[in-house]
Amino acid sequence: MSIDFLYLSEKDMIEAGVLDAARCIEAMRETMSLFGKKDFLLGGPRADEHGLQVNFPAKSDIPGFPLDDGPDRRFMAMPAYLGGKYHVAGQKYYGSNSHNLQKGLPRSILMVTLSDVDTGAPLAVMSANLLSAMRTGAMPALAAEYLAKKDSRVLSLIGPGVINKCAFRCYMEALPGIDTVKIKGSTPESRSARAMKEYIEAEYPQIRKIILCSTLEEACREADVVSEAVSVTKAEMEEFKPDWFDKGAAVFSMGSFFVKEYEKLLGTRMVVDNYGMYEKYMSNFIARGPVDEFGKKREWCIMGMHFVHLVNTGQAERSQVLSLSDLVNGKAKGRTSDDEVVMCSIGGMPLEDLSWGWECWQEARRKGLGTVLNLWEEPYMK
Repeated sequence: MSIDFLYLSEKDMIEAGVLDAARCIEAMRETMSLFGKKDFLLGGPRADEHGLQVNFPAKSDIPGFPLDDGPDRRFMAMPAYLGGKYHVAGQKYYGSNSHNLQKGLPRSILMVTLSDVDTGAPLAVMSANLLSAMRTGAMPALAAEYLAKKDSRVLSLIGPGVINKCAFRCYMEALPGIDTVKIKGSTPESRSARAMKEYIEAEYPQIRKIILCSTLEEACREADVVSEAVSVTKAEMEEFKPDWFDKGAAVFSMGSFFVKEYEKLLGTRMVVDNYGMYEKYMSNFIARGPVDEFGKKREWCIMGMHFVHLVNTGQAERSQVLSLSDLVNGKAKGRTSDDEVVMCSIGGMPLEDLSWGWECWQEARRKGLGTVLNLWEEPYMK
């Protein structure tokens, strides 16, 4: 039996609408609805694992061995199945190396594969840097529809990279009243901060004011919506102070949210995309011990893990941590007042890559995009 599949380059993906913020948000809404209905599979025996990650050592005696010599250095494979109208299996795979930037490449280079659920045969293989960034950015924008104040005006982007650029596109769909943007890069004049400012000025004339912030505190204060998408070394992580957030603020974390005053999160509305995933992160963290290989204290820096810690230590009830899928499916309320502070952790799941990849694949087929490749006419061995 002959097997063909569709290859989609980044150019093909753009023509297929991978940057369409409104459509991506709706795909994420459907994804979270299916997640809440348990019509999915993730890796691991409890079907709640983000993926399988290859971590590198800090040093090795083997010449040329890959080392953990920068932020987010890893190989990652993220398999999943998503049901509903998608009914598709697949995975996202990527390598991440901060030194890529010196070569003019993105830190991570990603691909997504869609596969037939019954046979495992490939349906499509696609460039996924934009796909992954858009689905990541669409998730907090989706959450903002339920958790941010409807009249939100001030948006703070902490970490002005690709993820927050895509998130900004999606926030503007979900919260069209935004007219002020605060940007926090490594410095006010960092290349990424200036590039984000120029992008917003060129593409979103409705934004009346853009502020390049000098400190993390400045970026957090007086913001209706805070969007964190930071990727730095642990040594460079800045500590967030819960007191910085004004009444009514909605805080969405997609990267590093390092706090020490855990107990102050108890006065906020805590929301996650997948609680079980953060439980797994915490168990893995504990298994690796309290100090790193250099004897330094290890500390987690993911918002969802802070919530798990509060539950595990008896400071919070499990019911106090809401699931975004329950908000989407109408099983729980989102924001209940204009005064409450909302903390929402978006760790991301390959389910989102599958749904948005499927949508782009379908559009590519409708438009006749991509390159059809042949796996075999007949398998050489059966």
